Amino acid sequence: MDGADSPRVSPMPTSAFPSVTTLAHDDIPHEPTPISNEKDSEAAPPPSTHDSEEIAWDGPNDQENPQNWSIGRKWLITATCVIMAVNVTFASSAPTSAVLAIRLHFDMSAEVSYLITFTFLVGYVFGPFVWGPGSELIGRRPILVFAMTLYTLLHIPQALAPNIATLLTTRFLAGFFAVAPMVVGGSVMADVWSAEQRGIPVALYSAAVFLGPVLGPIVAGFIVDSDSLTWRWVFWVGMMFAGACTLFTAIFLPETYGPVLLLRKARQRRKVDPEGSQGLYAAHEKQDWSPYGIVKRTLFRPFIMLSQELILVLVTVYLSMIYGVMYMLFEAFPIIFIEKHGFTITQNGLVFIGIGIGTFLGALSTHFLAMDYPQLIKTWRGFPPAEERLRAAMLGAPVFVIGIFWLGWTGEYSSIPWYVPAISTIPVGFGISAIFISFLSYLIDTYLMYAASAFAANTFARSLVAAGFQLFTVQMFDGMGVGYACTLLGGVGLLLAPMPFLFFRYGARVREGSRWAPGFDLKIKKQIEAEQEKVGMAV
Repeated sequence: MDGADSPRVSPMPTSAFPSVTTLAHDDIPHEPTPISNEKDSEAAPPPSTHDSEEIAWDGPNDQENPQNWSIGRKWLITATCVIMAVNVTFASSAPTSAVLAIRLHFDMSAEVSYLITFTFLVGYVFGPFVWGPGSELIGRRPILVFAMTLYTLLHIPQALAPNIATLLTTRFLAGFFAVAPMVVGGSVMADVWSAEQRGIPVALYSAAVFLGPVLGPIVAGFIVDSDSLTWRWVFWVGMMFAGACTLFTAIFLPETYGPVLLLRKARQRRKVDPEGSQGLYAAHEKQDWSPYGIVKRTLFRPFIMLSQELILVLVTVYLSMIYGVMYMLFEAFPIIFIEKHGFTITQNGLVFIGIGIGTFLGALSTHFLAMDYPQLIKTWRGFPPAEERLRAAMLGAPVFVIGIFWLGWTGEYSSIPWYVPAISTIPVGFGISAIFISFLSYLIDTYLMYAASAFAANTFARSLVAAGFQLFTVQMFDGMGVGYACTLLGGVGLLLAPMPFLFFRYGARVREGSRWAPGFDLKIKKQIEAEQEKVGMAV
């Protein structure tokens, strides 16, 4: 089955297939369940193959199931995830506008100053292996509240750092905790939104991941250029922002992970009726809770998935390149706009507005290109092929390449007006946003209950690439020149640009052999074909 294939059948109920929140870690159904004749369109729990006393949701409309929560509550949860994503990515890029001031204050070399962003991104590398799988063990809320609290407090030693060693150490620790919302946020979206509703929330969340890095240099630029504030206020302002986000999260973010909620439900019933509920249990508590079992699911699972899943590997390679280029821009823009066009630090930060505009347009494109998704939901009985999420990436991939070439060869020459390369940041931002939103949605729809582990593996790799790119960006642009440096990046982007098209065409075939992707659409297609064959025989 190809991403573009769509069986010619009338819509049927989705109630025979499970929602994401009903599935335990190791409970992927390998055989298609019968199509129900119920008229209710909500996703109901799968027919249990376990002991009859395993707890499940009380029918398809159980209000304890996050997928059945009110739209208002879902949007509040989404807003919380968006705010966290903006904040933690803001912290990653804000010091780039203060690097020169910090370098002069501590009397350090340019090479050491690059480590200010590098160490934060290295924290991004290691954090996912704790926060992503950890959220699948104890739940989303405790992980996010704990990580955000520690991340907020770590702004204090950054602001008060007496030497560069203290600053770099605390930057690493801050990045380690800050990455939690980036890893877990997508899974929260999958917890509360159905596939039909998920498009816009995931687009907003993914766009937020790029809005933060855009805002960071802008805000920090005004602080650094201020006569009354020092570079330390970049971190004090960051702490105020982070503190407000953490408080908002603690107040408004409930637990959303289905297996943990079912575990609480089982415990509550056993407490209320010890005798009548003696044999009642939740699938989550039947997991291997030995130290080895926990380590296997937290630290090993993302690596295992990355070693076994071709889809995850290829998506990770592509997103790592795009993510690395985005962080290269923080080092490249001063070369283009400060050195060649005489911009101040504040003016250089304002150039990132173009990236922000492009990010917004990219998010908007994902919405308009998915206008027929509700119909696909009905046709595919609740589970359209994950490849349907890739339409915006097929537009964003070539636009990104065009933007990079445009930036390089108009930014190379100071004789070209500054606004020409500045405008090129719009297609660059558009491409980055469209590609990321599409592929992050693709990972969610592909891996469902394992999305957090897939995100952990993906975030690990792309953060490692982004951190590494920070170490040679200035040397590359100085040595090769802006034009040829961007030509190299654009060439790599051009080489990878066919990837969303290839996934759209062949992704479903690859998923057929996956050990981690539930592939409900593949099972549904077989059922539809069997039904059509019966109809043909009857005729």
